[in-house]
Amino acid sequence: MANVNNVTELIITGLFQDPEVQKVCFVLFLPVYLATVLGNGLIVVTVNISKTLHSPMYIFLSSLSLVEIGYSSTVVPKFISDLLAKIKTISLKGCLAQIFFFHFFGVAEILLLVVMAYDRYVAICKPLHYMNIMSHQVCHMLVAGSWLGGLVHSTIQILITIPLPFCGPHVIDHYFCDLQPLFKLACSDTFMEGVIVMANSGLISIISLLILVSSYVTILVNLRNHSAEGRRKALSTCASHITVVILFFGPAIFLYLRPSSTFTEDKLVAVFYTVITPMLNPIIYTLRNAEVKNAMKKLWGKKNSETE
Repeated sequence: MANVNNVTELIITGLFQDPEVQKVCFVLFLPVYLATVLGNGLIVVTVNISKTLHSPMYIFLSSLSLVEIGYSSTVVPKFISDLLAKIKTISLKGCLAQIFFFHFFGVAEILLLVVMAYDRYVAICKPLHYMNIMSHQVCHMLVAGSWLGGLVHSTIQILITIPLPFCGPHVIDHYFCDLQPLFKLACSDTFMEGVIVMANSGLISIISLLILVSSYVTILVNLRNHSAEGRRKALSTCASHITVVILFFGPAIFLYLRPSSTFTEDKLVAVFYTVITPMLNPIIYTLRNAEVKNAMKKLWGKKNSETE
């Protein structure tokens, strides 16, 4: 029997129902989103213009910031505009597009975090071979591989979802489109689709997390052979990476590696990793990195001198 979709438009329940609370959220989250775009955009511009930030670590940092802008922009602008709308709607095609790009940028970020951990492992554990192993060609291939991995993952998720029939109801109990809330609207059994989606997302998350943990454990063990100054510099760099990894994987593990009972707490956790975390990443990396801060000061100093 052919699958027929009677639903072309979906209603999103949003984060909160109280109009006053929604207005407060609008005032809070709009500056956060603007800070996310400006902060990550500043890192991308600084790394690409600066003559001192051409090492592999900064190439990866620039790519990560670009992914963060895309990841946040997939969800947050629609979410913020919906806070002022009485009825929050999205087309089914728009919903599928949001899911595609959300998973695309999300997995690309996971893979970039793994690449950055590998970069730190080579820099600290094999310093004499670092430039040979992490050549510019290899760096660009690793970045391209991260984006390709995100593309393959999100394509699989969407190819599983498109054939599903949606004939009502048409209300998504969330503030953006994601697979599990959308599956609840399908008028057919989605058990197998749910298992495949969870396996696809879960395997990437678990394998990536294991690689990240093993990389940083190896680094920390290897640091015992370094001087006090070397340990301090390495720990300072690794602390930024580890903080970002925890901020990203903590909420993801909470949401995707457990049975979903109610979406209320899921929404609040989702706000953290879709709205807050992308803003925190540039702050975390720049506050603990003297090279990035100095390059930004030089960049802005040059801009100011040109305008005077």
